[in-house]
Amino acid sequence: MSKSGNTVDVAIVGAGPAGLTAGYLLTKAGYSVAILERDARYVGGISRTVEHEGFRFDIGGHRFFSRSKEVVDLWNEILPNDFIERPRMSRIYYEGKFYSYPLRAFEALGNLGLIRSTLCMASFAKARLWPKRQVRSFEDWTVNAFGRKLYSIFFKTYTEKVWGMPCDRMSADWAAQRIKGLSLWGAVVDGLKRSLGLHRRPNDGVGQAKTLLENFRYPRLGPGMMWEAARDRVVERGGQVLMGHSLHQLRLSEATGRWTVTATGAVGLVSLNAAHVISSAPMRELASRIHPLPAALPEASNLKYRDFLTVALMIRSPDLFPDNWIYIHDPKVKVGRIQNFRSWSPEMVPDPAIACVGLEYFCFEGDGLWTSSDAQLVALATAEMATLGLCDPAQVTGGVVVRQEKAYPVYDEDYAQNVDMLRRELEGRYPTLHCVGRNGMHRYNNQDHAMMTAMLTVRNIQAGARVYDVWAVNEDAEYHESGNEGEAAALASLRAVPKPLKAA
Repeated sequence: MSKSGNTVDVAIVGAGPAGLTAGYLLTKAGYSVAILERDARYVGGISRTVEHEGFRFDIGGHRFFSRSKEVVDLWNEILPNDFIERPRMSRIYYEGKFYSYPLRAFEALGNLGLIRSTLCMASFAKARLWPKRQVRSFEDWTVNAFGRKLYSIFFKTYTEKVWGMPCDRMSADWAAQRIKGLSLWGAVVDGLKRSLGLHRRPNDGVGQAKTLLENFRYPRLGPGMMWEAARDRVVERGGQVLMGHSLHQLRLSEATGRWTVTATGAVGLVSLNAAHVISSAPMRELASRIHPLPAALPEASNLKYRDFLTVALMIRSPDLFPDNWIYIHDPKVKVGRIQNFRSWSPEMVPDPAIACVGLEYFCFEGDGLWTSSDAQLVALATAEMATLGLCDPAQVTGGVVVRQEKAYPVYDEDYAQNVDMLRRELEGRYPTLHCVGRNGMHRYNNQDHAMMTAMLTVRNIQAGARVYDVWAVNEDAEYHESGNEGEAAALASLRAVPKPLKAA
């Protein structure tokens, strides 16, 4: 069965934070839109909330904090009455001990012991005095910043679990983007103040170390609540959200300058005619679906993605730990991170006698973890909780597995060149095709960054030209979270959007 004749101003591929932000703003401005979403049930992409027998699971953990006032204002506009404020707590598990994150000086020294702490400081001093001059890899960057001993304890094992590749093969761009603002001495001084009770909560969030967020806002039923509300607003304004539809092909008519967008769904092929296309689909998939195929397709086909899965366990016990999540640096287990869903929001766990945790396993689609049965994965997660000493397996009352394809764009040695070549060709040949979001730009954006790329794209469509450079979003690592989002003073210092390339 084939449907045709759906003419819209903008076709949007993907109903994640970027796609739904674009759809929301475009319909608000009077544009007609159609959003194609491959998932048959959930919107939000990796920011969706999955429900199972009343339990709700956040896929990856999403704090609603941004240094962009425009993003904060948009969240408040879409979901005005359903935010709760939550304390941020996360720790590192290493060799049977927990380390507060950010580090507390006396605790860390006590856990590591005098000899190891001395070796860490000596290693750091050596790295500062004799840094590696040619920095190419994540390992090079991090050893230069923290010393080899601290790198091996707090970065190497966890990072290799996440990415499935040695740190010396991972681009230094990853470290520069994600941990550039974290200073060792700053963390030690901050930890010392905390240990002595002298720490004061910041009132503006400016200049703080990366990820030292103390509290954050969160939708009471999980992040999917935000994107379900955005979807509803799009539909209320006459927009279409076509669930269970996968992009099949994009074809630009030289005669009309309009796009024909086809997608496959349960009822067959759907065809849209659009003046603009906004895509948050993975760049590799987008390139293979444009007709005629782009010359940079070989580069696009080399882009890689990391997948992951969450094993949610229901455990008959009081909450096992107070953290939002724990980073597992122990090489004896495969799990990389463990979320406590009640610490995100009590309303996500309906039974007060049941603790619900999510064990996150990073993998590649098709590997041994990915292809394991749900029962095997629940058994693995249960055994690893016992190995870590976090619960008695007899207390586990049930479990469910959620798989997430292409959760993370991989920053290998060649990714930047491959992305740049494809970007240049797409922007040069197709001025009405717009890439947004994490996978759409092959950039590890947070959801607020993904939203900002969509917000700027909408402005470009309204202006009829690429007035704003969406690729400037999140170029500066200081854009990342810091401070206390809930404090009014912080909002006065929030950064503006990237400046326009030229006057509109």
